[in-house]
Order: sequence, then structure tokens, then C-alpha cells
Amino acid sequence: MRRIVSVSIGSSQRDSTAIINVCGEDFSIERIGTDGDIQKAIALIQKLDGEVAAFGMGGIDLYLWGGNRRFILREAKKIAQAPKITPIVDGSGLKNTLERRAIECLARENPDMFRGKRVLLTCAVDRFGMAQALQDTGSEVLYGDFMFTLGVPLPIYKLKALESAVAVFAPMVVQLPFRWLYPIGAKQEESPKKNKYAKFYEWADIIAGDYHMIRKYMPDDLRGKTIITNTITPADVDFLTQRQIHELITTTPSLNGRSFGTNVMEGLLVALLDKPLAEITPDDYNHMLDKIGFSPRRELIGVQAL
Repeated sequence: MRRIVSVSIGSSQRDSTAIINVCGEDFSIERIGTDGDIQKAIALIQKLDGEVAAFGMGGIDLYLWGGNRRFILREAKKIAQAPKITPIVDGSGLKNTLERRAIECLARENPDMFRGKRVLLTCAVDRFGMAQALQDTGSEVLYGDFMFTLGVPLPIYKLKALESAVAVFAPMVVQLPFRWLYPIGAKQEESPKKNKYAKFYEWADIIAGDYHMIRKYMPDDLRGKTIITNTITPADVDFLTQRQIHELITTTPSLNGRSFGTNVMEGLLVALLDKPLAEITPDDYNHMLDKIGFSPRRELIGVQAL
């Protein structure tokens, strides 16, 4: 049995393991959190290097994307350079393929799901595939990158405008300590700062993006809202149920009761493709996704499901 290990700088309380069979082969899918300790994550990767089939880099992205440009996060680069034998991925390959396909699939199955609706995408620079797909659905999209990463109350409603702003600010932002941009370690378990951007949650029909970003400023009442995200545990489902959301959609499948991050699923595809990481293309990922048949997980929760 081959192992896919996501070493995350997120909370260890979210650790999980699942045994799955894909394409006739058994895999152990593991998520190990280091509670915000980047050096501990690097040491663990170095210890397991060569012993596992693929690493996922969890709780942090290697790149921020603006249009066709990508900017490398300084602290993420240290983690990405830790293994010398085993390939390591941050999930960006699947954010460009699986998440794009998920939005396209949902829109194809029910065009009215997005058409004329309001979508709050908490951060587009780490979900460029989703951001590009959403702009083609007929929905009005609010890109919350400046609000949810920098705490600046600047909503942006045009993807081109966001890309222009990213080109200016990203070279500086990627040099910042990652904890300034994203909740890591114990910060993931803190109560949401629910009053800061409540009006934007209220404005939206659909809230999409990274779960920890969504949770960061989540108000108590999300009655009737749809959330599109991933990396969801059973405790997260309970948390969302208390807020009475209408539907939970995850772009990655449910494995043993939780949806793992895109970095884990990309690690699985890398292991299945069995070719050098530098040679893997988006077409390779799409072909493998077609073969496996991954589809969005949809779950009605809250009072509407009663």
C-alpha cells in the first residue's frame, strides 16, 4: 500500500487518515498538522522523504496567481524544497483542473444555480481555476482577496481589476510571514470575527473558497446560503449546521467522513500518473480525473434538510 501524506502547518486537531482503493490500488491518505510550526513541517517531510509516494503541502500555497502570472510565497518555498526524493504538491494543479471542472459541472447540471446569483469568493489568488470558471456562470462575483488576506475592506467585482491589483501588490505580499495572511495552527480553531464583514456574507447567495477563509469572519446566521469549499471535517459540518446553511458542496470527495484538501488529492494523482512532476500537464490531471470519476460532494444540511 502506498502512502500519500499531507504535511500541514494547520491545526493537528484536524488530522485524519483514510484507506481508499483507486484504479485497483490501495492508498493510505494521511493529513498531519504541525500547529503552525513550519520548521516541524520541514523536519517531518525530510524524515518521510523517499518513504511515501507523494507529499501534499497543506495549510499553505506555494503560489499566488494573478491571471497568467504566479508569485512564490517565501515561506512556502522553504517547505517545497524540503524533500529530495518524493514529489511534493500544493494543490494548485487541481485548483486549476478539479475546482474549475466542479464549477462547470454544477453550472451544467443546473444553470440557475449561478445565473443571476451573488457569489462571495473569499480569495481568488489561491483558486484561480474556480475564479475563472465562476465569471462564466452568469453570476455576480465579489472577490474578497484584500478583505480576507490583508484585512483591507476593499471588495472587487471584476476579475481583471483583481489581476491588475495582484500584479502590483503580490511581489510584496509573498514576502510577508504567512501567518499574517492566513489562519494557521491554533488560529484555525478560534471563534470567527463575525461582525467585520457580515454585510458581504448577507449579500451573497453562494460563499466559495478556502474553508478557513470562509470561517474567519463567518456570522452566526447563514440561513439559505450555499457554501462551496473543501477540507471539511465532521466537526465543520456541525459548525455549518448550527448556522443553518442550505447546502454544502465540496470540490473534493468525501473520504471516511471528511473532504481532504486539494494538495492531498493532487498527491494521489501524481502517484497514479507515475511520471516526473515537471512533466505532468493539466491534460494529464484531467484525463486521470475522468478515469477516476471524481465529482463534487453535495449535502443538504441545516433546517432545510429536515
